Amino acid sequence: MKNLRLVTRLPHQLQLQLNGETVVASSVDAERRRAFFASSANFLYTADLPALSAQGQQPLQWTKLDSDAEEVVLEPGDSVVAMDYLMERESLLLGSSSGCLLLYNVEDKTTQIVGRLEGGVSTIASSPDGALISVTTGFGQLLVITQDWEVLFETSLDPQISTAGETDCSGGQIQSAISWRGDGKFFATLGALAGSSNTTKLTIWERESGEVHSSSDTKTFMGTSLDWMPSGGKVATAHDRRTEGKCPLIVFFEKNGLERSNFSIDEPAEVVIQALKWNCNSELLAALVSSSTYDAIKIWSCSNNHWYLKHELRFTKEEGVKFTWDPTKPLHLICWTLGGQVIMHRFAWTTAVSETSIALVIDGSKVRVTPLNLGLMPPPMSLFHLAFPCAVNEVSFVSNYSKNHLAAYLTNGSLCVVELPAADTWEEFEGSTISVEPCYSDSTFSNCMHLTWIDTRTLISICCNNESCRPTHMGVSETSNLVDKHDSLFFMNEIELVCSEDSLPGSVRSSGWQARVSKKMTLDSSVIGVSVNPAKKGSAFIQLSGGRIVEYCSGINISRMGATAQIIGVGSDNGFPASCPWMTTVLCHENGAVRPFLFGLDDNSKLYMGNKLLSTNCSSFTLYSSAYGTTEQVTTHLLVTTKQDLLFIIDINDILLKSGEMAIDSHVSSHSRGNQSKKHITVWEKGAKLIGVLHGDEAAVIMQTNRGNLECTYPRKLVLVSIVHALVQRRFRDAMDMVRRHRIDFNIMIDYCGWDVFIKSAADFVKQVNNLGHITEFVCSIKNEDVSRKLYTAYISFPDQCADSVTNSGTNYDSRNKVNSVLMAIRKALEEQIKESSSRELCILTTLARSEPPFLEEALNRIKSIRELELLGLDDARRKLYPSAEESLKHLLWLTDPEAVYNAALGLYDLNLAAIVALNSQKDPKEFLPFLKSLECLPPAIMRYTVDLRLGRYTSALKSIVSAGDEYHDDCMKLLNANPQLFPLGLQLFTEPDKRCQIFEAWGDHLFEEKCFRDAALTYQCCSSYQKSLKACRECGDWRGVFTVAGLLKLKDEEIVQLAHELCEEFQEIGKTGDAARIALEYCSDVDRGVSYYMMAREWEEALRVSYMHSRQDLVETVRDAVLECAPSLLSDYQERQVRVGKYVARYVALRQRRLSLAAKLQSEDQFMDAEDDNISEVSTSFSEMSAYTTRSTKASSASVMSSNASKSRGPARQKKGGKIRAGSPGEEMALVEHLKGMALKSSERNELKNVLVVLLQFGKEEIARQVQQAGDNFEVSQRAAVKLAEDTVCDSKIDENAHTLEHYMRMLRALESGYSEESTSWRIKALSPA
Repeated sequence: MKNLRLVTRLPHQLQLQLNGETVVASSVDAERRRAFFASSANFLYTADLPALSAQGQQPLQWTKLDSDAEEVVLEPGDSVVAMDYLMERESLLLGSSSGCLLLYNVEDKTTQIVGRLEGGVSTIASSPDGALISVTTGFGQLLVITQDWEVLFETSLDPQISTAGETDCSGGQIQSAISWRGDGKFFATLGALAGSSNTTKLTIWERESGEVHSSSDTKTFMGTSLDWMPSGGKVATAHDRRTEGKCPLIVFFEKNGLERSNFSIDEPAEVVIQALKWNCNSELLAALVSSSTYDAIKIWSCSNNHWYLKHELRFTKEEGVKFTWDPTKPLHLICWTLGGQVIMHRFAWTTAVSETSIALVIDGSKVRVTPLNLGLMPPPMSLFHLAFPCAVNEVSFVSNYSKNHLAAYLTNGSLCVVELPAADTWEEFEGSTISVEPCYSDSTFSNCMHLTWIDTRTLISICCNNESCRPTHMGVSETSNLVDKHDSLFFMNEIELVCSEDSLPGSVRSSGWQARVSKKMTLDSSVIGVSVNPAKKGSAFIQLSGGRIVEYCSGINISRMGATAQIIGVGSDNGFPASCPWMTTVLCHENGAVRPFLFGLDDNSKLYMGNKLLSTNCSSFTLYSSAYGTTEQVTTHLLVTTKQDLLFIIDINDILLKSGEMAIDSHVSSHSRGNQSKKHITVWEKGAKLIGVLHGDEAAVIMQTNRGNLECTYPRKLVLVSIVHALVQRRFRDAMDMVRRHRIDFNIMIDYCGWDVFIKSAADFVKQVNNLGHITEFVCSIKNEDVSRKLYTAYISFPDQCADSVTNSGTNYDSRNKVNSVLMAIRKALEEQIKESSSRELCILTTLARSEPPFLEEALNRIKSIRELELLGLDDARRKLYPSAEESLKHLLWLTDPEAVYNAALGLYDLNLAAIVALNSQKDPKEFLPFLKSLECLPPAIMRYTVDLRLGRYTSALKSIVSAGDEYHDDCMKLLNANPQLFPLGLQLFTEPDKRCQIFEAWGDHLFEEKCFRDAALTYQCCSSYQKSLKACRECGDWRGVFTVAGLLKLKDEEIVQLAHELCEEFQEIGKTGDAARIALEYCSDVDRGVSYYMMAREWEEALRVSYMHSRQDLVETVRDAVLECAPSLLSDYQERQVRVGKYVARYVALRQRRLSLAAKLQSEDQFMDAEDDNISEVSTSFSEMSAYTTRSTKASSASVMSSNASKSRGPARQKKGGKIRAGSPGEEMALVEHLKGMALKSSERNELKNVLVVLLQFGKEEIARQVQQAGDNFEVSQRAAVKLAEDTVCDSKIDENAHTLEHYMRMLRALESGYSEESTSWRIKALSPA
């Protein structure tokens, strides 16, 4: 669905040297972009071709050489009839009518005769590689020669023509044509007698051998029109059918000479096809068709096996036009006339889909119309046709409220306008053909381009010569705005339209239109594109050559008559850096305001927004509006396809917020076609292009493949944007339809704005959707989590939500449970907004069943109420509004677990209902009937107790068994023992002291079994069970509690002493020698034993105090000897620990240096491995598990350690093994750090040091105390310095041998007062501190 638009038309006049001189042949130098023309007077003319892809701001124009005319000297009466450019020689090979072959050097301007042929030269054609030259003569001879002028072979074009003499005797000349295949392996020839209508054959020749490869059947070809498609697929020829009274056919042959296909040119039978030419990419086929009144160049393209006439250029018979395609630029057509006028036509493919998603495909004199929102119909199919008097060159479409207007510029210079009703009424036109008559005008239009609506009654067009408008009789007031005399080549016409016919609603107005040129303005450069300004009525942006943008303001919105038009230059920010044949203007939001933005795509695949480069890899683009259909149609997204066949959807806001080039190209380079990503969509077929979108809620992207098929996709991002837009506007019905159609998670309707906001809008949601089936589907999909943010964060952004909004809203909804809160709101809305019906009741049951946990009891109560109405046998109207109890129950069983429903029915203690549920859930009657019958025979309280036990409702079961009476007290105690959590409730339910004591004792037994001895002891005391309490106190080591309970038991003194001795032995065995010492002193009065226990506990101060308190000098000496014996061991121990710290630090620093050196080496190698990122990540992963000498990381920190999980799992193992470190293991480095941290002084060690130092001073051993304190201090400072060093180097990428030493860090810690914490200084004695 694309049309061929004429972008520029640049004429150039060759300065012919003689009167009556005509141009007869041409050739193009593709490398140096110049064209050569030979005249009938044997002059050669050279002209540089315009740089139609100019990157600067200079206007496009032809350039002339210093000497653009050179005469070729030939014999009198001889003339140049054929010419071809030889690129390797930079020369022209000329053929004359007398048979001379001349080599003309373009640079030296010298001529050399290289051969002479009998019968004159007819055709010259070089092979695509330039190595061979094929020449045909007027006698029908074919010669293939080399660049060195050696003849490879010579033969006759047609085996039926045996000799040249026979032909010469007949007095006729052979007209012929040659065309090479694109790869140069074969070439085709076609020859016939001049002026003869005899049948002939198409012949395919082999390049090397010169043998006939194949030939076609004998057919009546029209002249020598022949061209082989550059891609090599088929050969185009023309068939003459004048004897049949039919128009000519263009027939395609394969290499084997068989006819492949054909199509009719839809012209009168008298027309003649004089030439056929393929463009360089085999996409377009042009034909020179001559009729009795004019010559026309028709251009066709093929799609879906249908040939479309896309453009037609008409010339007068006197001009004698001929043409050729540019050899390298597929959309550049070069035409020239006999009089020496050379015209460069620059075409561009444009989408045939309008902004309102209406396809308008040009097909000769028809325009195929299809509104894509009604259905995808790939051409040549369409909803209906618009038929015009002759071929259509360009169309322009505008939609305004209920009217649509289409303007068509025809090849004969006529303008046609048709007014159509609203697009949603076009279904009545299906299959019809609407004839459109030309507009009546006082002037004729010729060479018009860029036809654009700026209002429903105003058009503008660009013309490129002074004869674009031939005014006839006009009044003075009408012509005041026209420019009569000017020097510019380009004009802009403003055309006013008036219809004499009355407009009827829903009707088509295709006749009675009148067109008048109301304004005419000159332009200083050629025009590349025109786009209407959607922000201003009667305004349009005009793109001049080089990308410069000017704004045209018509003045039609000014009330006074005769308002003059204006052309205003726009800022450089809106201009393009280069000419962009594909251009559009849209409205976008920027900083809260709506303003127009221009998007353009140039020939080099660069996409611009104004002067901002968006992509250098764009193959097509289009724009999408999520708010389409509103009064302000603001574009929200840009869609881009790349050369790698990737589709990107970009938010306009992202483009406006970012400066410079977008990340499209960088993302393309990192993601090949086969890789999937949420940032792009892989196009299913290579070469597919964007042709349009369906805006608004449709959210569809339409692409067309090279074959012509249409594909409609719904990108997830656009669909989500449309859903979000509908939710913001509270259009719940539209949002629901889109969610269901595109299989989006229903939770997005709740999660986007927050479920607290949705709860407030639940009534509107139910009222708008008004479809209980859809609501039920929605209810069943709700999940108790923010599903949408997990699934769709990559596509859309979610607004911030207040977590406390529901809590503070004052509602009864559960602020912690999304599912229950939403379902409760929907259930309430259903009851308020929807009339009572069977479907409503089932939907309400669904909300109850899908709650978390399901509200099965409430649902069963509703079913129970329905069943009670059924049992009453009432046949009232209200009963008919509800479903049957059986239907309701089956619906509930379908939604939830049948076993859960059965248990819920039992929980209601309704045995009949439980039986009905069991039957409908297809349970075996042998399983549930005996159980239900047994329940029916039990007393009510026991029945409830039995049901509660079955359902695990132990709290309710306890209440039921308590209410059954004292005879079931044993069962009650069994329930309490089996469920200890019920003991507090049991104490509340029983008031009798004996039963409460029984419960306390049972509770205490349970706590004792659970080894909660302290709680068990207190619980036993509540029921005066002191023996058990005493045992529990001994088990938990509470010696004070033991003696207290002994007092409660009123034990004798000797029993208490015996108990004390037993406790001393027990505490000594478990290592609580300090507590044993107190018991021995307080209850056994054994001083020797108490002091001994204190010394075992290393509580030297307390041992000395007790010895002095009891005046035991012998014990004092014992304490002195013991502490003097302990001091040297402590001294050596701390010195040894300090040495170990130094070794660990040295080992750690060495490992760290090796690791960093290896990381630096591997990081330098990474720059050569960028193309294998995946492999690198795998290597680094495996390296991280190697030894410390090979471990490395490619992260910026260059630090690699074991994973935290590994460290945590191996830490306890090291501790159990006494801190053993495995040398060379992967975790050695981190193990050293952890071990250094674990060597810190513990509180018990600090207390021991403090006790030793105090007692040593008290015994006058100051020097020994000072040594011990110094050793402990050195060790603690070294340990803390080592830990600090490790923490500083673990993230550094460099080790300083001078700064990162243990001695340096120890000095730093001692220098800082903060080096010692309060906990660290608590054991030191200031009197022993060094000076």
